[in-house]
Amino acid sequence: MEHIVTLQEAVTAFADWLEPTNAELDAIDAEMPLIRADVELLDVQISLLDRLVTETDMRRLRRARRRVLALRCELTNQAGTVTGWAA
Repeated sequence: MEHIVTLQEAVTAFADWLEPTNAELDAIDAEMPLIRADVELLDVQISLLDRLVTETDMRRLRRARRRVLALRCELTNQAGTVTGWAA
């Protein structure tokens, strides 16, 4: 057991280097609406796997897809204004 503790101390000694930077956290925060929309789309797709699809289900699926596409477009346009190229 002493070897496991020794190895654990050696691995966690560099844990500060593995933490995300503030810029990386800001980028994740900026993409969070898209991440949530992707999760919502996956939830809809999973819910439709084992049942007959109704018109309401199709509307829900289309709405989730449109939301993901709109947020991707928005993030792309924001990236274009930051870096100076037009999207």
